[in-house]
Amino acid sequence: MSKRVLVGVADGTEELEAVTIIDVLRRAELDVVVASVAPAHEVACSRGVHLAADRLIGECLEEQWDAVVVPGGMPGASNLADNEAFVSLLNKHNDANRLIGAICAAPKVVLASHGLLDGRSATAYPGFREELEQFGAVPSDDAVVLDGNIITSQGPGTAMQFALALVTKLCGEEVSHKVADGLLV
Repeated sequence: MSKRVLVGVADGTEELEAVTIIDVLRRAELDVVVASVAPAHEVACSRGVHLAADRLIGECLEEQWDAVVVPGGMPGASNLADNEAFVSLLNKHNDANRLIGAICAAPKVVLASHGLLDGRSATAYPGFREELEQFGAVPSDDAVVLDGNIITSQGPGTAMQFALALVTKLCGEEVSHKVADGLLV
């Protein structure tokens, strides 16, 4: 049975990050479900691209996920952080020590603001990375940071590296290298 990954999206999500994550994880043959925290399946991303989610977040709360991934973008990250159901899912997932990934604004706006990065090394988009310390995190300048069950990354330019790090954690080095080779990375 394939591992299951939930990718949360909202109005204002950074489309390059979301699509890169979804695409790379699906190339690794993971079961990826895109879940909208908006009232509808369609979300308008930060640069005007519209994405159609597979499900609404309320339909995903009682399921088991091997990973929950949070793309950045503004105000997408804020919209995800303000959604009680999504934050509850993240907290439950973290308590079970399951994999959580966040990129760009999401490490600070979604994870750190809800106490999920306390005492952990993490990175984020530069303007948000500087604020991580205020929330008890240890800021890193690395493109991708893994600390325990949480992987963070900096932004659109690191989205491919971030997605491949998720594949490595979920499927192993061999699958990650195969996907990277197919993408000419």
